[in-house]
Amino acid sequence: MRKGLIPSLVAMLVIALAVPGVAQEPKTDEQKALYALGVVISQNLSSFKLSETELEMVKAGLTDGVLHKTLKADPQASRPKLEEMQRIRLAAAAESEKKLGKEYLDKAKHEHGATQTASGLVIFTLKPGTGASPAASDKVKVNYHGTLIDGTVFDSSVQRGQPVTFPLNGVIRCWTEGVQLMKVGGKSRLVCPAELAYGDRGAPPRINPGATLVFEIELLEIVK
Repeated sequence: MRKGLIPSLVAMLVIALAVPGVAQEPKTDEQKALYALGVVISQNLSSFKLSETELEMVKAGLTDGVLHKTLKADPQASRPKLEEMQRIRLAAAAESEKKLGKEYLDKAKHEHGATQTASGLVIFTLKPGTGASPAASDKVKVNYHGTLIDGTVFDSSVQRGQPVTFPLNGVIRCWTEGVQLMKVGGKSRLVCPAELAYGDRGAPPRINPGATLVFEIELLEIVK
């Protein structure tokens, strides 16, 4: 993206926010670019879990900052409070997610074909493999489909139509443990508690703090 383009788009976005009735379905390429910029900004703010009222205050600060108006609060002086708000809200969001995840895991571990390991991972063998099992130090080639517990897809090599290759000790703990329990040619479903996935930090904006994740993984090859 060309140098100077983002500041120009931010200024245009602020003007759009400040003019009543502008927020419409984006139609032109310029409107779509502004809308996309708003989405990017929202992703950077996702950890604050803003209410509509709080979002209006953020818009006011954005408008005053870009249009060089007199600031009503000092950004540097407010930094400790922002960090505190973010920490508290992330912790609350993680606790809520972990409660939902525990309920999901408790149900999953009692389903037919489920095995729960000592770490808390729940694994289902969907198709037994006939090849070797990898070690944590191996590099593997897999196809996978990752969803949240509500079924929302957050990542999928299946949808991209392109398997991935990676060192098994370089991924989340759930994968490192679960894929070692598979054989080449096999396919399994892993239900991963947060502590074996992205923990309390999550992977915003797609994966909330404390989220339990579900993966269907097909082990295609141990790459030598």
